[in-house]
Amino acid sequence: MTNPDSGSADILVIGAGIVGLACAYEAVERGLSVIVVERDARATGASIRNFGHACATAQSGKALEYGRIARTTWLRLAEEAKFWAQRTGTLMVARAEDELAVLEEFAGLRADEARMLTPAEVAERASFGPGVVGGAWLPNDLRVDPRESVPKIAEYLAGRGVRFRWSTTAHDIEPGRVATSRGVLRAEQVIVATGHDVDRHFPGLAAEHGVQRCALRMLRVDNPTGRAVEPAVQTGFSMLRYGGFAECPSLPALRDRLTRETPDLVAIGLNLMFTQRPDGTLTIGDTHSYATTLLPFEDEELDAAVLRETAKLLGVERLTVRERWRGVYASAPEPFLAATPAEGVHVAAVTAGVGMTTGFGFGREIVSQALSGRV
Repeated sequence: MTNPDSGSADILVIGAGIVGLACAYEAVERGLSVIVVERDARATGASIRNFGHACATAQSGKALEYGRIARTTWLRLAEEAKFWAQRTGTLMVARAEDELAVLEEFAGLRADEARMLTPAEVAERASFGPGVVGGAWLPNDLRVDPRESVPKIAEYLAGRGVRFRWSTTAHDIEPGRVATSRGVLRAEQVIVATGHDVDRHFPGLAAEHGVQRCALRMLRVDNPTGRAVEPAVQTGFSMLRYGGFAECPSLPALRDRLTRETPDLVAIGLNLMFTQRPDGTLTIGDTHSYATTLLPFEDEELDAAVLRETAKLLGVERLTVRERWRGVYASAPEPFLAATPAEGVHVAAVTAGVGMTTGFGFGREIVSQALSGRV
């Protein structure tokens, strides 16, 4: 093992978002020395700009596998690092019969992880406007506060010996060596977990895998109902975005109907959902647009659409906005990017907007494969 007091380590992780932290955690669990390099003074990217929703149940394939692993890790870390994380579940709200049909099929596929709800049972969990015809309950999903949990995990890892190099930019990445804005660091294995900025270091690799940036519009608003809402709440628009629902035979009919009736909302990639923050306000969203390089101009209609549709869902006339922000994450045809562009250099990115859901499962596999040379 390398000397923990030197500028070298067994594993060097570039990026202190959730995937980078997951890789650092897995390495520490194996008794390895770790350095984490982060260009900002704290994590400011997708890992803190999200709903704080670990929605494993609605995933499929590798994402479902990673998400189930991540559930256990989230709860263990919450206890050890002293941040809030709970198995609050997900409330899927159906406002049309075709949405209910998709949920019934999904509940059949996930019989041990989902059950159908009557309109009255939906109303027991949250307040909505008219038109709710039923729903589904996904009890195993988690919620965290991303603004609290991500820095708490970094603090916890630092307490276990991980050396963080904040406000430090990685320039040249070579086998066993990374030149940074604060000097050269060395490691037997280097993991590049920079999310959508993978093209800053490996543009050819990013182009080969079709990596783009996905921009989201999200807002924090006052809770107009005054009622505590424990679970994450999702809708028919959400069903269009998760792999688990793609397995349902009725989904194409739902997609066709939403596209026909609300083409503008489908065009902006609306995922109508919300979670409640510890202070009682709601995080609402979100929209999706894609480009290799995002323009800096924000279209006010995107926020207006999210506010309008959320107000309609809650059955209120208007919402009071407290914060607005743009989220950005990596997007690609495949949901995970794991590659080895050079010996001992490993690139890891969640490219499907489910980093909080899958990051700890994905990070475990990345570290395992890096140590065995199989990425």
